[in-house]
Amino acid sequence: MEKRNGFNSGLGFILAAAGSSVGLGNLWSFPYKTSQNGGASFVIVYIISVIVLGSIMIITETYIGKRAQANAVSSYKKIRKGLGWVGLLSIVVSLFIAFYYIVLGGYTIKYTVNSFSDNTNILESFSSNVWEVILYSAIFVGIAVIIISFGVKKGIEKASMILMPALIFILIGIVIYCLCLPSGVKEGLAYYLKPDFKSLGFKGILAAMSQAFFSLSVGAGVLVAYGSYAGKDVNVGKSVLWIAFFDTFVALLAGLAIFPAIYYYKAETGIELQNNGIVLLFSSMPIVFNKLGVVGKIVSFLFFGMVSIAAITSIISIMEVVAQYFIQRFKLKRVIAGLLSSVPAFLVSIIIGISLGYELTGKPGLRIAGRNLLELFDSITTSVFIPICCFFASLACGWFMFKPDNKKDLFSITYLSDNIKKDGMDLGWFSNVYAFLIKYVAPICILLIEIFGIVDILFPLSDGVRRFSLDGLIIEAIAFSILVLILVVYFIFLKNKDLGDNEDEFALEPKKETVTN
Repeated sequence: MEKRNGFNSGLGFILAAAGSSVGLGNLWSFPYKTSQNGGASFVIVYIISVIVLGSIMIITETYIGKRAQANAVSSYKKIRKGLGWVGLLSIVVSLFIAFYYIVLGGYTIKYTVNSFSDNTNILESFSSNVWEVILYSAIFVGIAVIIISFGVKKGIEKASMILMPALIFILIGIVIYCLCLPSGVKEGLAYYLKPDFKSLGFKGILAAMSQAFFSLSVGAGVLVAYGSYAGKDVNVGKSVLWIAFFDTFVALLAGLAIFPAIYYYKAETGIELQNNGIVLLFSSMPIVFNKLGVVGKIVSFLFFGMVSIAAITSIISIMEVVAQYFIQRFKLKRVIAGLLSSVPAFLVSIIIGISLGYELTGKPGLRIAGRNLLELFDSITTSVFIPICCFFASLACGWFMFKPDNKKDLFSITYLSDNIKKDGMDLGWFSNVYAFLIKYVAPICILLIEIFGIVDILFPLSDGVRRFSLDGLIIEAIAFSILVLILVVYFIFLKNKDLGDNEDEFALEPKKETVTN
């Protein structure tokens, strides 16, 4: 019997979830954060954080979706009616990320197709050309809509089964090439991975925790949505190990490609290129590729093609969260839900693209609280909304999912572990460890990330001293105003309504005619 619209296999689920985790942040954020926060010491803390915190949240969100077989809002409602707002917030998080991810995805498409011309020095001219940015953003989001429209099995899973192996194959090839460059490789690797525990410090530890936390697609409803489509044959525990491995593997490999290349250019020309943020990806790397001549054009095409793949696998997961809710809530066909979720996101992305263009060309305008709109949305989602979603997800699983008759069992690790196993998620020997981490460790760590994220916005570090920022206060005011609005909408309009589940979605699928003799 053919499965309905869900993942066909455990491998399909793993590659799709890994594709969501492996995004643009892995390909520039992780390498430069590693280099600036103690090198190998940062990597060690990051890996520990992935194991202790990130993987625990992947298990939790996947489990929440799998047991509910529903969209994010309905999944949390099935735990406690009053928790549905967490699912709604996670959908808003995905939508907010999509606003600026569409712009950056458009940039990756542009740089890929332009690789055989000359990508050096086009960042300012391209970013300031509004219509060209809109065109490439439209191409990028159009690819996502097409994949989503085909459904989970025929669209997302099939795309992931092709794109993820291609991404890893290309990245390994680029790493091998960059490690064989004639000069600068040793210096680049030292800059990237040399352990420096003095540079790590408390700030570096927190940065590693945050990077592990945010790079695994937790808090945005993606794993809840994908988990809801995971069949009984998907082993959550083993799947999480592979998802975390792929995410960390790609992040580490990206640095092994980027920094030897950057330091090769420095060794050859004596010029030190910028090595962080958007400039690293869209300005410094094209300069390096140009230095490599004809071979550099091929490497550039493969590199930006790989980055485009990472961006595409991420955006389809982000948009699927929104589309799934529309399908199940309003009983819409997939193509309609895909358009309904992507068109508003695309329209907002136009404004963000213009704002980013002003920023990259040094023009004033389209800034709120001292930030361009991409930075504003990124700050709100990563520093405020995502930790809130993850905090309540940990509470939902650790404290609210099961109601013990004996109040003492509420604090019992064994009680939680046994009930999770009875509920269909058997983690073997890891069950008690997971129960302890999700009940006690994860909420505390996530709360610390939330608090320090807010403090970092309100009191940014300047010349080694933290000072109060009015702009930071405005950002926090915007974020918590949106949060209040979400709570009001949920408790007034959605709490007591049936918001649909996967069965409603499956009922919309065209029925195959049976031929009788």
